[in-house]
Amino acid sequence: MKTLTVDAVTVAYGRDRPVLHEVSVSVNPGQVLAVTGPSGAGKTTLLWTMAGLLRPMRGSVSVNSSQLRDRDHAVAERVVLIPQDNGLAAILTAQENIQVAMIAGGAPPADARRATVESLDRLGLTGQADQLVEELSGGQQQRTAIARGLALRGDVLLADEVTSELDAANRQRVMELLHEEARRGAAVVFATHDPEAAAGCDSEVHLADGAAQRVR
Repeated sequence: MKTLTVDAVTVAYGRDRPVLHEVSVSVNPGQVLAVTGPSGAGKTTLLWTMAGLLRPMRGSVSVNSSQLRDRDHAVAERVVLIPQDNGLAAILTAQENIQVAMIAGGAPPADARRATVESLDRLGLTGQADQLVEELSGGQQQRTAIARGLALRGDVLLADEVTSELDAANRQRVMELLHEEARRGAAVVFATHDPEAAAGCDSEVHLADGAAQRVR
């Protein structure tokens, strides 16, 4: 499995003041890192940079010794992002969203179907497999996006505010699944506003004013 390293990364949008300034953090296989901070602190920006979606002005993001160039490179390094806005295709069913992602990643159709059934079951969504995403509640859509991310079985798993739409029972279920991914050997990064969820992670980085402070 792989270590994710962010080395002195500075990220800005246009010519504005940097959203992230000289941020450094490392996540090893088997660890769950919580990224906390107020709204606008840069949590999503950090995860997008880790995922290869944003290019730093300065610094680098590496998976093991391979410096990420872009999103395609990150995908090749098995970096999976579960975005805050879920990123699902509304005109596809829950199971189709997962199967399409898996087949696009090279999984044989039969394996994709089997993994989709298993992943939806883990999120309590077996009954929603054939529903269009646009017919699902916000919480069900969020759990579908999580099911897709888990089915892809990345070496690095980035989860951006993935419990924000969930009730207490499903929040607990998702946290257990993220920790299961770490026990499988993945390096897991979890951005959250929830101090209780953050406290259950192995370590925590707090973002404020563009800088990162290691809490533990």
